[in-house]
Amino acid sequence: MEKKVIENEIEVPVTRIEGHGKIVVTLNENGNVVDAKFIVTQLRGFEKFCEGRLMWEMPVITSRICGICPVSHHLASAKAVDAILGVEIPESAKKLRLLLHMGQIIQSHALSLFYLSIPDLILGYDYDIEKRNIVGLLEKKPELAKKGIELRKFGQTIIETLAGRRVHPKYAIPGGVSKALKIEDRENLRKQINEKINDITSCLEIVKSLCLNQEDKLPIPTYFMGLVNKNNELELYDGNIRVKNQKGDVVEEKLNPINYLSIIGERVEDWSYLKFPYYKKAGFPDGSLRVGPLARLNVADKISTPLAEEEFKEFRKLGENDVVNDIIYYHYARAIEILYAAEMVKKLLEDDEICSKDIWINSIEVKNFEGIGVIEAPRGTLIHHYWVNAKGVITKVNLIVATVFNNMGMNLSIKEVAVKNIKNFKVNEGVLNRMEAAIRCFDPCLSCSTHAIGQMPLTIQIVSSDGKIVKEIAR
Repeated sequence: MEKKVIENEIEVPVTRIEGHGKIVVTLNENGNVVDAKFIVTQLRGFEKFCEGRLMWEMPVITSRICGICPVSHHLASAKAVDAILGVEIPESAKKLRLLLHMGQIIQSHALSLFYLSIPDLILGYDYDIEKRNIVGLLEKKPELAKKGIELRKFGQTIIETLAGRRVHPKYAIPGGVSKALKIEDRENLRKQINEKINDITSCLEIVKSLCLNQEDKLPIPTYFMGLVNKNNELELYDGNIRVKNQKGDVVEEKLNPINYLSIIGERVEDWSYLKFPYYKKAGFPDGSLRVGPLARLNVADKISTPLAEEEFKEFRKLGENDVVNDIIYYHYARAIEILYAAEMVKKLLEDDEICSKDIWINSIEVKNFEGIGVIEAPRGTLIHHYWVNAKGVITKVNLIVATVFNNMGMNLSIKEVAVKNIKNFKVNEGVLNRMEAAIRCFDPCLSCSTHAIGQMPLTIQIVSSDGKIVKEIAR
């Protein structure tokens, strides 16, 4: 990794994430940290170029937002169009969508843990940069690495079995899904699931131990948001929004996701293409939100599958007032969710209705001029909101992606790391990687999140050694 020092700033490109961004640390005249920002440097325009397209196309178009979590956009989009049609899809179709979603959770979480983050936790932040990755993990802990690789492969196999491809699926359609699950495909997945659950359980113990043994903990002040079902259990496909503050108090309960705008505001800062959503009642920045595995386990009271529930009880012991705050425990929460997803896969595959051919409601009438689809993507709460005309043509799109919700949390985290570790201009590779690792706790997907266009200028600042802006160019 190459760091760039410009006057009193240090620029660090962030690696092992999906997308492009950088960290800029500002130092004072004594070489101590004044500020640190996570700056997203890429821009994509999905909210704008979806305008004018037919709503039927949206599940396929929006799956192209990302190659890591295309299923999440695919399903959220299909749910939004279902709402425009005013249909309740067949129960068997819902179960097939849920099975597809569980495959997505398994493959994405396995990628985040074993390819991107665990190499830091096992090899160390100061380890040889060329091997501080899955290659180095294969050398040092081959069995763990191989299990991680196989878990991701299994998640992808579920997706491919249903959708015919591992990336950018064409499976969920307005009103249901496009094809039934074959009995032989169901049996093939069933033969593998018990072994995968055993592998996940053994990997989870390692991830938990690694997190517990990390010396530098980073608790940051934010609210937590996620979906729960009617029993306040962890819910990843369909549920109500629940919000807790950092003290563990429930501040929003049983909120229908279609009312998300009543509690969520969005702020724009001119130094990043990533927006800053916040909890309206607390204002900005006090109402900054965190979503994703850690947030979901913080807002839930329990988990509906037995093995994940037992581990969830252990997880809750790490927090105060039912809240686990430290960002390192995103990894522990992520491992618990892989176990939950695998147990759900087993449950779904044991249900004979999963092979039903009642999978679609044929409806083409626009009954509502707005449709909102909300789902828990691997990285957190994902919102697709579409407006259409009477012919089903998209007139407006609003997407709020998990990484956007976590924006302030990521910025708070890297500043905390920088303040603790950078003194008197002394910066080494390990310190820089600790800042990157803080970002990786959130498993950001920048390609997903930088979809807005038109309101965020690119600004170039030339700064003197005493911190004064000599020249500023905005475009």
